[in-house]
Amino acid sequence: MAPSAAPEIVLLTDERLLGARPGDAYNANVHHEERLLAAAFERRGRSVARVAWSDAAFDWSRPRAALFRSTWDYFERPAEFAAWLERVAPLTRLINDAALVRWNFDKRYLLELAERGVAIVPTERLEPGGALELERRVAAAPREGLVVKPAVSGAARETWRVDAANLAQRAPHLEALLSREALLVQPFEPAIATRGELSFIVVAGRCRHAVRKLPKQGDFRVQDDHGGTVRSHVPSRAEIDFAERAAAAAPYPPLYARVDAVESAAGLRLMELEVIEPELFFRFRPQTADELAEACERGLGESRN
Repeated sequence: MAPSAAPEIVLLTDERLLGARPGDAYNANVHHEERLLAAAFERRGRSVARVAWSDAAFDWSRPRAALFRSTWDYFERPAEFAAWLERVAPLTRLINDAALVRWNFDKRYLLELAERGVAIVPTERLEPGGALELERRVAAAPREGLVVKPAVSGAARETWRVDAANLAQRAPHLEALLSREALLVQPFEPAIATRGELSFIVVAGRCRHAVRKLPKQGDFRVQDDHGGTVRSHVPSRAEIDFAERAAAAAPYPPLYARVDAVESAAGLRLMELEVIEPELFFRFRPQTADELAEACERGLGESRN
């Protein structure tokens, strides 16, 4: 996947992930997944390069398309990323497109999806500078407590489980956080601790494969950078339908999405619909990388953002 003089396809990444780091499994997974996707494009005669979205020297009018793949620092630099998106969207075809990325940037989108009939984990959004009232919320919550996290986030950044036992410890930090940014409050779903989270990979409207992400013992965060593990999952027909309906409920059709759900007592509930930079777990089904490349090829003749 060596950069060419004028790459036709750019895989957008985080500048920290550009170089390989021997012995770092997290980094190795990123490079392996993106090699699979690059190879799929190269089989179709496309030149491919990995480029950090924050690369100020790159000429974004050069590629035919730029795919968001591992831009896992965008939520750490939201203002810079938003400005970059506005600047680059007129210059090349972004996949997923800029309108969908803007919508997905803030997790308030969950409330919109609920209005469109998607079953979500019950979610309340607290505006910056508002009242946290954590003691009242914990008292009214189920015995398992609450999860509090930023509305703009990723990789479980500042994601906290709060219950009566740790309320006094957590409250000052979360109050300070709410003074700076919007937060989401959700009931803790106990199945997360035992059965983890299901992720369904949807490409061009169809669920292609699924994985189950499990937290390490004593934690609830399923991300591998927090010690979680991932294994293949064979989705049922009902799970496939749920994932495809959730992706279709977005206001703009995503070319690719990851539908994250929890198996609650009330059935599957959406946790997140990831369309900006979802890990797509190609290593569990490399054919999905080929299907994504093919879907991109079909879309390259459409109008730009």
